Amino acid sequence: MMHTFMGTAALLLALVMGCHEASADPRQRKGASHMKITSTAFENGSEIPSAHTCEGKDISPPLSWSNAPSGTRSFALIVDDPDAPDPKAPKMTWVHWVLYNLPASTTSLAEGGKSLPNGTLEGKNDWKRTGYGGPCPPIGRHRYFHKIYALDTVLPNLNSPTKAELEQAFAGHILAQGELVGTYQKKMPR
Repeated sequence: MMHTFMGTAALLLALVMGCHEASADPRQRKGASHMKITSTAFENGSEIPSAHTCEGKDISPPLSWSNAPSGTRSFALIVDDPDAPDPKAPKMTWVHWVLYNLPASTTSLAEGGKSLPNGTLEGKNDWKRTGYGGPCPPIGRHRYFHKIYALDTVLPNLNSPTKAELEQAFAGHILAQGELVGTYQKKMPR
């Protein structure tokens, strides 16, 4: 009886560990660590100020990150909304900002994102242009994920890649990543 219990317990543990491994981000290298990303404009899980949305100045929030591992050669940043168009029935992830090749010495981006660090390249958002496009949800309260990736490489010029193209290019090069989530719901319906 004890032998059967131990065998069942071992099988369950193996299944749980296998599921955990299978759910890991396949683009991330084994043993990747966690980074911290913050903003002085909003706390994780709280509302993004309207200045950073289509109802305000539509400028990027200030962002800072830490805990990049040794061996980091560049960073990538992706800001997206998985709740488009309606959080009650999401159909797509809307991409708001794509940056890559931020120098390894960079630990922050100023509000507005106009003076990007030397060497930084931009990708296309879902408005089919480069640069930041702030929250502008058509209905309901949406979540906006600000994701920082520490990479073990500097990528070639990808000629304004989409989020998917950038993710494909840095697959297997992620040393660490972090995430900051803000929310927004329009104050005035359009």
